[in-house]
Amino acid sequence: MYYGMPKSGVIENHEVRHAIKVAAATGQNRERDVALLTVAYGTGITPNECAKLLVSDYLSADGNVVRESKVRAEIAFNGKARPLHWSSPSVRAAVDAYLAYRLAARHAITTHPAAYRGLDHQSPLFLAGDGAPFAFTRRITPAGAVSYSCESLTEVFRRLHQQAGIAKGSATTARRTFAVSLHRKGLSPKLIQELIGVSSLSAVKRMIAGDPVRLGSIVSGVI
Repeated sequence: MYYGMPKSGVIENHEVRHAIKVAAATGQNRERDVALLTVAYGTGITPNECAKLLVSDYLSADGNVVRESKVRAEIAFNGKARPLHWSSPSVRAAVDAYLAYRLAARHAITTHPAAYRGLDHQSPLFLAGDGAPFAFTRRITPAGAVSYSCESLTEVFRRLHQQAGIAKGSATTARRTFAVSLHRKGLSPKLIQELIGVSSLSAVKRMIAGDPVRLGSIVSGVI
C-alpha cells in the first residue's frame, strides 16, 4: 500500500533547471527525458501513474491540450481520481516537444493524422526508448497481495538526477518538491492534498515540514 512519500530532500529551482538542461544535451531520448522531468516537478505524479497516462489524458481529439485533466482512478496509486492540471506553459512545451518527436519517430502513431496529432490516443503518453510501453514488475507482498511497479521508469528518473549531479534525486524527491513549491506559493494543505492525493492532511504537513528555504528565511530575520 502506498502511504504518501518518504521524507526526502527538496530540489531547488536552479537544480531542476540544471537537470533539465543536462537531460536536453544527453542521451538518446532527450525530448522524452526533458518532458519526464518537467512533468514530475510540475505535477507531482508518481512513476507508476506517469507510465499509465494515456495520450488522451493530455490531448483532446482535436489535438489541443486538455488543460484540466485528471489522474484517473484506475491509474492513481490510491485508487482515487484527482485533478491533473496541464496549465504550466513549461510543462506543455516539454510534452509537446516530446510528442512531436514521437510522431517523427513513428512511435505509436495512427493513420488519422487529424486526430490526437496523429498519435494513438490509447497509447501511453510516455514510452520507452524503443517506442514500447514501460514495463511493470509484478511482486507479491508478504501479505500475499499482488503489486506492480514501474521500476524501469523509476530508474530513468534516478539516472536523470544522477547525471545532473543530484545524488539523492528521484521521482520521490520531485513529488515532495512539488508539494513544497505549492506550500511556498501559499496553497493550503487541503489543496495540496487534493493535487497529490495523499491520505491525510497530516501526511501533507509531514511532506512540507522542514522546508529549508522557509527555515532559512525565518532564521535570517531573527536579528
